[in-house]
Amino acid sequence: MKRVRLLHVTEFEYDGPVYESYNEVHLQPIDDELQNCVGFRLRTTPVSAPAASRDYFGNSVHRFNVIARHRRLRVEAESVVMTQEPAVEATASDTLAALDGQRAALLDVHWDFLMPSRHVPAPTGLETLLRAAEDASGGTTAGFVHAATALVHEHFRYAPGATHVHSSVHDVLAAGAGVCQDFAHLLIALARARGLPARYVSGYLMPQDGAGGPQTVEQVAGGRASHAWAEVLAPGLGWIGVDPTLGAPTSSRHIRVAYGRDYADVPPVRGVYRGQAGQRLSVDVLVRPALDDEGCEHIREPDHTTPPEPADHPAAAQQHQQ
Repeated sequence: MKRVRLLHVTEFEYDGPVYESYNEVHLQPIDDELQNCVGFRLRTTPVSAPAASRDYFGNSVHRFNVIARHRRLRVEAESVVMTQEPAVEATASDTLAALDGQRAALLDVHWDFLMPSRHVPAPTGLETLLRAAEDASGGTTAGFVHAATALVHEHFRYAPGATHVHSSVHDVLAAGAGVCQDFAHLLIALARARGLPARYVSGYLMPQDGAGGPQTVEQVAGGRASHAWAEVLAPGLGWIGVDPTLGAPTSSRHIRVAYGRDYADVPPVRGVYRGQAGQRLSVDVLVRPALDDEGCEHIREPDHTTPPEPADHPAAAQQHQQ
């Protein structure tokens, strides 16, 4: 098992005083058979009293309000998570031919993960990718999932700035590029179009040792920003975690925070405020092994990235997962 420490800092700076800021965050890692969140702390400046609950999909969600006037809001989430490697696929999944006879049963149980959603609307323009994934699948549902993952990775360019937080699958197809959020949505679209339930996963990626300089996908998507991937249900086998940004199955380096139909269900930070001021958003994430070379557990403050241009008012601030 691996012990991972996470620090996710979001800062909003406003052009003038704002007030009545209402916020919702998905920042606490989930507990399941592959990972255990052994510690979580959420702090805000100005100080607030976050209230925790579960959302529709069973994720931990925290809500807090800052009523007084303020010009800056800082949200800091710190977590310690124990992770382990997913089990090797020991059994065979159902065939694609058998899947065609299970559509009604799957739709009855997994409606939310089969129907179109905000960022994954009714699929169009996917025919070529679908045909290629089927041809490379070996005739099984698990084979289709892995083939589709490889196709998204190979045919679409990782390019921060090519899309925005509200982009849909159609935007990614048109641009031929995007970030992890977009690639997860595209893979979900392919799976749903073939009749396989698929869900969006938000979280973090711990960088691999020797991953290279700051311009590599490993360094941008891992340890410097939120990450996103997908899980697809292969009948006869179960949910399969796959990362189309890396073109590979998920591993113990993937720390899961929340599940949803797409990004709109689980943005890391979402909120609104009252006031005539524009805002500037900066986000920094630190994902590292919890123990250093001397066996000590500690964490340092991250250096903040350059904030983007001010957003329009009123603010409904969301973070684009890279």
